[in-house]
Amino acid sequence: MSDRTFKPIESPDSTTVFPYHDLTPPTLSQIYRMRALMQSHLPRSPLVRSDILSERLDADVYLKREDTLPTGTFKVRGGIALGHDLDERFREQGLIVASTGNLGQGVAYGGREFDVPVVIGVPEGANPSKVAAMERLGARVEQRGTDFDEAREWVESRAVDEGYRLVSPGNDRNLLAGIATAGLEVVEDRSDVDVLVNPIGSGSSATGYCLTVGKLCDADVIGVQSEDASAVYEAWKGGHLKSKESVSTFAEGLATRVPFALTMQVLREDLTDIVLVSDEALRQTIRLLLEEEHILAEGAGVASVAGALQLGDELRGKTVVLPISGRNIDAETLAAVLE
Repeated sequence: MSDRTFKPIESPDSTTVFPYHDLTPPTLSQIYRMRALMQSHLPRSPLVRSDILSERLDADVYLKREDTLPTGTFKVRGGIALGHDLDERFREQGLIVASTGNLGQGVAYGGREFDVPVVIGVPEGANPSKVAAMERLGARVEQRGTDFDEAREWVESRAVDEGYRLVSPGNDRNLLAGIATAGLEVVEDRSDVDVLVNPIGSGSSATGYCLTVGKLCDADVIGVQSEDASAVYEAWKGGHLKSKESVSTFAEGLATRVPFALTMQVLREDLTDIVLVSDEALRQTIRLLLEEEHILAEGAGVASVAGALQLGDELRGKTVVLPISGRNIDAETLAAVLE
């Protein structure tokens, strides 16, 4: 039977934290250990120069193609890390996570790789293609609540009552260490990076790049949020961990109302800036990448490019990396964007 003695502890933010949620940022040595694990389970995502964006920005621009990974998103790195390092006391009950789709797919993939049960709480009306993908990977998907954070609250209560190992999108050290391995790949390919622009939802990916590209290349790491989902932006600017009552962006990967203590700790220390982009800018960028680069990406996945285009002249003459963080856009959303 699984060990159900773990009870939540007082959290510095509004999310549930358990004793196994170490709120210490992962070290470079831990991230390098995870890098060896990723090499055994995932292909390397390419870093490719974009002539079109280089010309537009008058810079040397490279796309980190995390959309080419299994599940179509960078979050599979975290799923591999969690499945591999899961404590034996949780292996019977398994992992539980809230997701709008991409994190859930990543955790489901890691669960399948290491024979770990996975339960995923998603908001009602979640992207049906992402739900189907999670179920194909063997996860049990439960639709709970009207948005990500209501689904997260349901998941947290199940972890307390039923003894699952709760996966926190922003307060999970192992998850962050796995995700950060993308930054080591960037450093190996382009050690002369000046600026990396990255989407921010829970902040896990931006945290990973701050701990790797930011420190090893002395590069500026700039985050991008939707102006309709600006919880992290406001927390970062205001020095607090207050949640928002609602968000309205179509980009599911950016649609979180809650800043997380661990990712905010790193972002406050190491992030250079955060810019806000409109949903219309995200739609235009989806069209741009599809038409000009023949890359199909979702709203959150193109936020780095939308942010870079908004920064414009600030990037002139620099070596710039823009992660394409996910490709999982559903047909209905894509049709609306292309119209």
